[in-house]
Amino acid sequence: MEKQPQIELKRSLGFGSALSIVIGTIIGSGIFFKQGSVLDSAGSSTMAILAWVLGGIITLTAGLTIAEIGSQMPYTGGLYVYIENLYGRIWGFLAGWMQIIVYGPAIIASVAGFMSILMANLFGLSSAWRIPLAVITILAIGAMNMLENRVGAAFSVITTIAKMIPIAAIIIFGLFWGHQHAFGQTLSQVHQSAGNFGVAILATLFGYDGWILIANLGGEMKNPQKLLPKAIILGISAVLLIYTLITIGVLRFLPVQTIHRLGENTTAYLAVKAFGTIGGKLLSIGIIISMMGTINGKMLTFPRIVYAMAKRHDIPFSRALSYLTPKGKSPVVATLFIILLATIMMLFFDPDHLSDLCVFTVYCFYILAFFGIFILRKTNEAPRPFSTPLYPWIPIIAIAGGIFVLISEIINDPAGVMLFAGVVVIGLPVFWIVKKLDQSAND
Repeated sequence: MEKQPQIELKRSLGFGSALSIVIGTIIGSGIFFKQGSVLDSAGSSTMAILAWVLGGIITLTAGLTIAEIGSQMPYTGGLYVYIENLYGRIWGFLAGWMQIIVYGPAIIASVAGFMSILMANLFGLSSAWRIPLAVITILAIGAMNMLENRVGAAFSVITTIAKMIPIAAIIIFGLFWGHQHAFGQTLSQVHQSAGNFGVAILATLFGYDGWILIANLGGEMKNPQKLLPKAIILGISAVLLIYTLITIGVLRFLPVQTIHRLGENTTAYLAVKAFGTIGGKLLSIGIIISMMGTINGKMLTFPRIVYAMAKRHDIPFSRALSYLTPKGKSPVVATLFIILLATIMMLFFDPDHLSDLCVFTVYCFYILAFFGIFILRKTNEAPRPFSTPLYPWIPIIAIAGGIFVLISEIINDPAGVMLFAGVVVIGLPVFWIVKKLDQSAND
């Protein structure tokens, strides 16, 4: 296994912070806005619930697979480091390039874009305020993450706890005061644009994405060999349970025909019906807090990938991008870089389209990482801090789920797939130019 460069970041993150980052980066807007589309594609309440469960199981198998790999590579950089150690510098660079140029900024821009719509509606502002509100939020959260990493981690803990309040309210009210049958309801008609059960699972996988970002902080955990697998597994399991209970709660309170008609407004409608007008506003506040926590988790993790790549002189302006503050050891320039790219994407791209395409892009490299567990089992004879249970079936399920995501997105949006794949491929000449310049400077 290739030796990694010395990392100067502080190892100050404990299990509580790591677990809250996993949960906080997964639970964003998906579970609140995807109820209608999942139901439409699934065709019945029973199949909709099953779709959320299977999406969680696929994600859990992915987490169990990465947990074994991550426990053997506890370095800052996450997926970028895994791919490089498994397949070499070129593939590692592409994995990192994909995350810092496409996936990370696009996810942040997408979540901030959705969040700003809720904020504008909450305060009665016009749509012209959407982008300014999103930019202000990203700047504020980014500035906070330029401080010592414990500040961002603490905010992640706070927002994760805060987002549990509206989630608990929906679950409890739906389960105990709902009068519908959560199982067995069938839609009398479905829009022609709706897909099938496979599309329903695909929608839930988008809602579960973000779990791997904690791996980017491996170099800042107190005991990453033990904490990383535990945080990933328990975090995904908790989200799976939460998503399933929310879905059952919504289906217990509202008939499927109403959910079908309301679509993305289902959860907000439920809050107003359950708690009155003030309840709708409180839910909006809860969702906004949830999204802020998601943005914070991503703003905490993606600059670490930029830092790790800059430390290796893999990208332009590596000296600036690898700068750490003397006291807090925070990658401030890398954070500003991510903020800049996210802001540009907000100005030129639709947030919904961004979220779909960037998940496709990252799954290309997820699959490579999943295959890596077989490589490590053959080549690494050192004792494993964590072993994936039910090997090899768990990794096989993770790979099959990843292939399903790729095929579904290629069928649904071939033009968008080609665009984002092209941006990733552009990274190759960038890598060669940077290395050539670096070699010339050293001669």
